[in-house]
Amino acid sequence: MRAVDIIIKKRDKGELTLEEIEFFIKGFVAGDVPDYQASSFAMAVMLNGMTPRETTDLTLAMAYSGDTLDLSDVVDLAVDKHSSGGVGDKTSLTVLPVVAACGLPVGKMSGRGLGFSGGTLDKLESIPGYRVDLTTDEFKKQLKEIGVVLTGQSLALAPADGKLYSLRDVTGTVPSIPLIASSIMCKKIAAGAQAIVLDVKTGLGAFMETLEEARVLANLMVDIGKLAGRDVVALLSDMNQPLGNAVGNSLEVIEAIETLKGGGPEDFREHCLHVCAHLLVLGKRARDLEEGRAMAEKAIADGSAFEKFRVLVQAQGGDVSFVDDTSKFPRAKFVEVVNAPRNGSLSQVHAGSVGEAAVILGGGRAKKSDSIDHAVGLVIHHKVGDKIQKGEPLFTIHASDKSKLAEAREMVLAAHSFRSDDVLPLPLFYN
Repeated sequence: MRAVDIIIKKRDKGELTLEEIEFFIKGFVAGDVPDYQASSFAMAVMLNGMTPRETTDLTLAMAYSGDTLDLSDVVDLAVDKHSSGGVGDKTSLTVLPVVAACGLPVGKMSGRGLGFSGGTLDKLESIPGYRVDLTTDEFKKQLKEIGVVLTGQSLALAPADGKLYSLRDVTGTVPSIPLIASSIMCKKIAAGAQAIVLDVKTGLGAFMETLEEARVLANLMVDIGKLAGRDVVALLSDMNQPLGNAVGNSLEVIEAIETLKGGGPEDFREHCLHVCAHLLVLGKRARDLEEGRAMAEKAIADGSAFEKFRVLVQAQGGDVSFVDDTSKFPRAKFVEVVNAPRNGSLSQVHAGSVGEAAVILGGGRAKKSDSIDHAVGLVIHHKVGDKIQKGEPLFTIHASDKSKLAEAREMVLAAHSFRSDDVLPLPLFYN
């Protein structure tokens, strides 16, 4: 069996066998299949898709390409949540401390930014000293002791996915349903969570632009979870406009902290409470969503959720003084407020364009080796449906370079559309 024959078979729209998929993944991890062949494989999958059976086989091959975690000796029930990627999606930073404060252990391995979608690890690393490279033993020890972990993917867990994940970002193969589903679910299976809430984004700032595509992805991941013996719930959420106001690493961390303290943008707060409620029900801490939401609201109101975030940051080596005083985060050299060019109702804030502008500013990666500027980004001041007056602040740019600032300004201005008549707000979630 040869890797090139497997690539050709998928290029020609053939259905790969379990043996072929396992051969390719094992070879990729061992170094026998080089990056350029893995990139070709990813593009063939991107263009021609995979059957549900192929996708499940790929998921399990990647999940078992290294070590797997068994958390049953640490907690009675470990839950996890995952977002399929979006713009301004700092949900994990808020949701995990809230549910942990409610007595539900939650251990999560997150990734870095893909395309215009920001990565949780990149955001966390704007807190000086925060470690995103916990070992398996450290992961289990911390989960047992404080009930919450938010780290990067261990090299020993699903190493095939870690390698493929970094290639997809720079080879144009991010928006592939089989690759997204297998990447998400292999990490969940390998990391040992028994119950998983999936937040599947749809819209202009999501990899799944249509609701139909998002449903396909959600159903596929739920099916994979069932086959692997996990309880999985998938939510469909809107990503036509950025979630919350902040887009950019340290800006998003600050917004998540504000939300944990009882503030934050209304849409982001509501989104987090809904996800928390589902996690608490799935984790058998709440009888129904209403009780779960009430528990989450209480954890924020009494300060226990914010305190849990402080404990998390401290446990992973982060400088907690930045959490206590967010003015300590580095600020961009140039900060410019851009005003609305006309009166009207806001009819669109193109999330994808906003995300791409954040990458241009240096808040994301155009290529695999790019470094991240944690201080840059955007704050979008309005939501679809808002009535706006000409000259009113529309968005704020945080930049380190004047030419990049100018390019981002034009892109984000073009992302805003107006109408003279009333516009309905966008829903947070879809049925």
